[in-house]
Amino acid sequence: MIEGFRKSMVHCNGVELAVHRSGKGTPLVLLHGYPQNHMCWETVAPTLAKSNDVIIPDLRGYGDSSAPSNDLKNSTYSKRTMAQDIAELLTKLNITQAHLLGHDRGARVAYRFALDHPTRLKKLGIIEIVPTGDFWANWNADLAMAAYHWTFLAQPAPLPERMIGADPAEYIKWTLKQWTLKKNLDIFSPAALKSYINQAGDPTRIHAMCSDYRAGATFDRTLDVTDYEGGRRIISPIHFLYGAHGFPAKCGNAEALWRKWAENVEASICEAGHFVMEENPQAVLDVFLPFFKN
Repeated sequence: MIEGFRKSMVHCNGVELAVHRSGKGTPLVLLHGYPQNHMCWETVAPTLAKSNDVIIPDLRGYGDSSAPSNDLKNSTYSKRTMAQDIAELLTKLNITQAHLLGHDRGARVAYRFALDHPTRLKKLGIIEIVPTGDFWANWNADLAMAAYHWTFLAQPAPLPERMIGADPAEYIKWTLKQWTLKKNLDIFSPAALKSYINQAGDPTRIHAMCSDYRAGATFDRTLDVTDYEGGRRIISPIHFLYGAHGFPAKCGNAEALWRKWAENVEASICEAGHFVMEENPQAVLDVFLPFFKN
């Protein structure tokens, strides 16, 4: 649990979401990435909750939320389905509009929410990604080596599940360590690290996380390309924060990629690897406290 937050289970879109909530003010939904869960926000959520009603769900397949089996079309863990989870969560909580802030996979859910549910979004915060279709289109040898998990996890079941399942704790520790700037686990609290390792010990969650990336390689990528070519754009204001040593920094002009998708885009870069909230929490607060102020 994050200090000061209370947990509940909410039925949305056919799954049970574990939801952590604290604070008062304009609703602000925080969406985590891979291979994490709600605990990735523990360094910044209590401060954000001083000025916002902060709502932190575990995405389907992660944390204590439901982990259904994937389908043949890879839609079960598509960002469209996950965004619908969040839309129904807001409805269940009697919230008409909210800010969204997402990191990694959660940021992909967040911008899909912006495209599919534009009237329900006030402002959009993006940490450490570029849009899925653009990320695939910008692959080169260096990015492929750094982001090898995009192709590994997307392989047909059960290959990656079996390989990860042979030693899930070491796989998770290796992944977390390699994506930090200092290449160690010191930035993760013992409680957070334990929660990431524990969820990977569940075969259904390994399957869910792999299916998340299968969707990214197929359903999500195709939908991004179709939407962009069809002229769909994000109308909400965006602030994009990324680490100087993370994945977007390897994609050329990452800021320009977001400006293809929306007119109102601000961007900031900070000293961090991929796990910006844990590696540089002050940068997150310096950017998003004023951004979400109104």
